[in-house]
Amino acid sequence: MTSVDSTPAHVTPSPLLQRPGAVEANGVDAGVAAHYGDPSREQRLLQEGLAVVDLSNRGVVQITGPDRLSWLHSMTTQQLTALAPHHSTESLVLSPKGHVEHALHLVDDGTTTWLSVEPGTAGALVAWLDSMRFMLRVEVSDVSDSYAVLGEPIAAESTQDELQTKGTIAWLDPWPTIGEGAVAYSSVDPHPGVDRAWRELIVPRADLANAVGDRPLAGQWAAEAERVAAWRPRLAFETDHRTIPHEVDWMRTAVHMQKGCYRGQETIARVHNLGRPPRRLAFVHLDGSGHVLPEAGAEVELESGGRAIGRLTSVVRHREDGPIGLALIKRSVPVDAPLVIGGVAAAQTVVVDA
Repeated sequence: MTSVDSTPAHVTPSPLLQRPGAVEANGVDAGVAAHYGDPSREQRLLQEGLAVVDLSNRGVVQITGPDRLSWLHSMTTQQLTALAPHHSTESLVLSPKGHVEHALHLVDDGTTTWLSVEPGTAGALVAWLDSMRFMLRVEVSDVSDSYAVLGEPIAAESTQDELQTKGTIAWLDPWPTIGEGAVAYSSVDPHPGVDRAWRELIVPRADLANAVGDRPLAGQWAAEAERVAAWRPRLAFETDHRTIPHEVDWMRTAVHMQKGCYRGQETIARVHNLGRPPRRLAFVHLDGSGHVLPEAGAEVELESGGRAIGRLTSVVRHREDGPIGLALIKRSVPVDAPLVIGGVAAAQTVVVDA
């Protein structure tokens, strides 16, 4: 699996890279293991709910103060004012034109809001949040040096007891549940993501190895294969400087359509009510008869020839489905059109309805 992003600056290699067989990932996921010698077995262990994934290169941000939730509510896409302790949600920071800038995996413990964010983005997010504090009673801290993230195939919220006894809190991925006030841009039912249990466990960095315990480790390749098969968008891969949430079906988990004004809301409302997103996410099966797959970022073309109609955003090898990926293509592309990606034939499955 190849990232379209460059390696984040100042990456500190995870201590779990010292485990037998560990091979470090590159690009945006540098600093943690791509695999531990057997990606197919690692993916099977994830599917069976047995393995854990090192995500300690992700950023962790803490927000404290009595105004924290109402403040975040006023600036991001999700309804947050009544967020209950230990209830996970997802929210986006948009540009004034509605383009996705940050994806926030968000959970509050009653006194602190915890954010898990993409590797290398915590500093920029904290700087922007600090610039928006004004006179409100909030404090923002990048605590990535003190806390680390683990990925677990577990469908459970954390509890107050876990926070008090272990110092850990979990963010449960809401994907693909259509949240309150949300709307889906895919009509597929059942959604392929319903069987993927996933949460991120935020632990004190010094306790990373203890939090893993004797569980087997799975690498990023295995975790990304499960994500892609679930059609789950990821900021580091499925977005560029002009991505809007509608294009990747992020409206189902990260956007509340009935909340008040926030940056980028005009684009959200206008596209939903009056127009259609200019691009759509598609799931692709790639011809695996060759030894080489296209890299993420490769141009997508119609098999019949012509100019590029999109780009491959993610590509993985799935233990059951073979070579698969996600691609962001023009909405006007026929839904049954055969594609060619980086010289490799590909068949598309509609994610976001045309």
